[in-house]
Amino acid sequence: MAEFTAKDVMRLREQTGAGMLDCKKALVDADGDFEKAGELLRERGIAKAQKRQGKVAAEGIVYAYVEGKRGVLVEVNCESDFVAKGEKFHEVVGAIAKQIAKVAPADVAALLASDMGGKTVETFISEQTGVIGEKISVRRFTVYDTEGFIETYIHMGGTMGVMLDFDCPETPVTKALAHNVALHTAFSKPTYKEAGDVPAETLAKERAILLQEVMNEGKPEAIAARIVEGKLKKFYEDNCLLAQKFVKDDSVTVGQLIAQGAKEAGVPVTLKAFMFYVMGEGIEKKSEDLSEEVAKQVEAMKK
Repeated sequence: MAEFTAKDVMRLREQTGAGMLDCKKALVDADGDFEKAGELLRERGIAKAQKRQGKVAAEGIVYAYVEGKRGVLVEVNCESDFVAKGEKFHEVVGAIAKQIAKVAPADVAALLASDMGGKTVETFISEQTGVIGEKISVRRFTVYDTEGFIETYIHMGGTMGVMLDFDCPETPVTKALAHNVALHTAFSKPTYKEAGDVPAETLAKERAILLQEVMNEGKPEAIAARIVEGKLKKFYEDNCLLAQKFVKDDSVTVGQLIAQGAKEAGVPVTLKAFMFYVMGEGIEKKSEDLSEEVAKQVEAMKK
């Protein structure tokens, strides 16, 4: 085998952007041939993938997957809307969602380290980054294990996703009810399920703000507390799913809608949990001057 030094590994790393261990392995596999090692890294998709690690992955999709009694809601990001709409990217996200359902990892780090048919999910994503040509990253996911059934709703190809855990038998009546609640959740984006879920600290802060607001209006102190409690009811209606007025019929709350559905189905119906993701929410998209971006693309083509 031809000899190579630590400087060769470093030079290959600087040229390809790949990690030190990947560069060392490529040089070993290439019998010390520097050019061949670079080709191996490109063939493996590692060089291209590593070069894209600094990119901002602000596009992507929210994806839902249900297998038996387990449901998964996951957001996977890429760099462009064009790739996000592509079949290949959706296949990659589907594979990641199935892996989450299979191993139920505690967090993204555990997911990336999990075995996916002889390779880690991190390696799989790195390879697919090389194939697709854009950075791919798993941002977040939620797993529900239910005693009833999971209802999901994905809006406009993945711009938003909802997952609900209903503790009741799955029948045509309860399924229709769950679908309506999912649609409502997508529209109203509640923060909590019910009033009891609002943290005491959040409630105390809201109550203090409302009290100051009432006092600033010149209301007598004797009735200010009563007015605040009335305003808190509006806070619950705005932020708590079961207290919200149903989007299709504002004469009933979502809680009342579920109660009506339970009566019609003839079985107890409980919404145990809900989750919704808005794709890219909170991610700051990198904006660059057009001429600078074109210059970068031209320079990249020379490499």
